[in-house]
Formats: sequence, C-alpha cells, structure tokens
Amino acid sequence: MRFPDRLFTSEEILLAKSLVEKGHRHRLRIVGSPVFRDKALKALRLVKTAGYYEFLRTYVKHVVEVHGFSQLREVESDVWANTYTLENAVEGASYLIQKAWQMKTYLDGKPHYDNLGERDAVKKRVEFLETLARRSRDPSVKEECGKRLKLWDESKFL
Repeated sequence: MRFPDRLFTSEEILLAKSLVEKGHRHRLRIVGSPVFRDKALKALRLVKTAGYYEFLRTYVKHVVEVHGFSQLREVESDVWANTYTLENAVEGASYLIQKAWQMKTYLDGKPHYDNLGERDAVKKRVEFLETLARRSRDPSVKEECGKRLKLWDESKFL
C-alpha cells in the first residue's frame, strides 16, 4: 500500500498512520535553490548526528524552500522553510524536529497547533538540542546547542 499524496480526509490520515506504524519511512527530499539545499543538508547532518533522522523521515516527505513564512504543511507532510530559518544549522535542525513532532501529533489526531501542541513540540525541540549537544563531537555545535537551550530556558514559553 502506498502513502497518500495528501492527508486531508480522515481515511487518508488513518491510512498514513497505519503505514507509519508498520514502519513506512519517506525518502526525504529537499526542494529549493542550491543555497537552500546546502543549508538544509547541513541541518540534516546534525539531525543524523543526534540520531533523529529516522524520526524526521517518518513524518516529513519534503523540506521545501519558500519565500514566505516557514511552516508545517500537514496535508502534504512537508516542511516549508525560508533560507533564514536554516541559516543556523543547529536552529534549522531543531526546527525540522519540532515540525516532525507536530506532524506526528497531527497523524495521532491530537491538537498540534494550539498552546499545548506548541508547548509539546518545543519540548521535543529542546530534547533534540540536548541530545545533539551530547552526541556531537564538534565544540561549535555543542556551544550553539548550549546557547539555544539557554534561550528556551529563559523563555516564558515552557
């Protein structure tokens, strides 16, 4: 059985969830300019370093360059991102994991966009940053994770 092209109806969402539970993984693709693709690949390397690549490709089909707002496109299982979102590889990687978590929540039929859904997604993002800081051997990545974690710790969001 094939993963639905769109996840709009309850039947399509149930089919997608069933396929994910059976181990379906997308062949993650980056769609955009060469500069965007380079930035996305750097972020994906960090996702792999942290051990989250399989999680990401379970829930996201494409990372697509847009010239507007970065967002999760649940119906397509895509993350739309502008170049600025991926400018910092650590920030970009954690953003992709946050959106993958929101996609998982969407397939699970739970609110992923309200204050509780956003809070849970940010917790997943923080967990990712902590894991990346532990697993990376690059001092600059560790330092950047520390900066990002401090910012989230100081925010009133969590």
